[in-house]
Amino acid sequence: MPGHASKRVSAPPSLKNAAWLKRPETVRVFAALTASGVETRAVGGAVRNTLLGLPVTEIDLATTARPEKIIALARSADLKAVPTGIEHGTVTVIVDGVPFEVTTLRRDVETYGRHATVAFTQDWEEDARRRDFTLNALFAASDGEVFDPLDGYSDLVAGRVRFIGEAEARIKEDYLRILRFFRFNAYYGKGPLDCEGLAACVRLRAGLDQLSAERVAGEMRRLLVAPQAMRAIEALFDYGLLTGLIGGVPRLMRFARLIAAEEALGLAPDAALRLAALAVFVQEDAVRLAARFRLSNAEQAMLALGAADHARAELPDEAAAKRALYRLGPCIFEAHVLLASADAGMSPNDQGWRQAFLLADRWQAPEFPLRGTDIMALGDLKGPVIGAILRRLEAEWVAGGFAADRDQLLARAKELAG
Repeated sequence: MPGHASKRVSAPPSLKNAAWLKRPETVRVFAALTASGVETRAVGGAVRNTLLGLPVTEIDLATTARPEKIIALARSADLKAVPTGIEHGTVTVIVDGVPFEVTTLRRDVETYGRHATVAFTQDWEEDARRRDFTLNALFAASDGEVFDPLDGYSDLVAGRVRFIGEAEARIKEDYLRILRFFRFNAYYGKGPLDCEGLAACVRLRAGLDQLSAERVAGEMRRLLVAPQAMRAIEALFDYGLLTGLIGGVPRLMRFARLIAAEEALGLAPDAALRLAALAVFVQEDAVRLAARFRLSNAEQAMLALGAADHARAELPDEAAAKRALYRLGPCIFEAHVLLASADAGMSPNDQGWRQAFLLADRWQAPEFPLRGTDIMALGDLKGPVIGAILRRLEAEWVAGGFAADRDQLLARAKELAG
């Protein structure tokens, strides 16, 4: 491949001891799809992650059998087969509730985004060459033997995310591969980004505008929670891609401080929270990003936190933290504290902020003692008046540290009802 002088390392080790290869569901699907001389191998993420000692969450298979043969073999073994992408050679085989995406070996005759005109083949290397990166073109047989036609293992060990063949040609087949280049570097990359791949991504960045919001959002979610998300985000910014993706100027330092706080607290990253930290200055940013990425209601609520004036939250003061926890609930409260600490520029190991974040573990917000019926019993009051009295009482109760009991609140209610 042009522009590279990578030296092949030793052959990939066998995966015969991989736990996922020994699972009953995997054994059954391989048994069904290797009958009658059919060759079937695991491909992509399961092989790549096992070689790196990382968790495997799904198993994709490649096979010499055509789609109709896959279906027949699966049904002969009493397995469910669903033609999820049969025009591209993909059938989902379900074994005891576990799905396996099975795709016939193919070469892409003509490509345009997610869609392609394909021709089926029996050639494993030809199938490998249609894929995006060398580290994704690794196959493993049912006995664990790894087939590495494009020296993907050398790149995997070296932490090189390298396009197969000409980088520009691979990107033009699907412009989402620009984002995938940065995302895979955020998960598996070591050292500088591959020069040829990076240059092609920058040259062709206008192609990102052709992608659907859902596809871009899906890649961004994965990238934002990657182990080296900061590295990828900085690269996207440095090379002029990030501003177009988020539609505005990024808050890189805030993003970095949020990640540091998450790591110090041992928290799993949340994509919506990280997006809020990175891209939201004011409420209009949150609204725009929610529409741009077609975010769920829960994601939109998280995104809105990015526009809050955290300086006025008085955190990490314990009383202020309790008021916020009562108002927001545990999940949103914790995100609120993380963003507030990032805005304040505090050390992730600051004990005051740590205690504020952990408040929900040691203190449960009380329930407001009064209801509308309690106010109604005080006299002939109209609905809006009852609501106004309740809101004022609750505000006073919260401001007073939740100390007033029911009787005290009823006495105050009588005063307000006048």
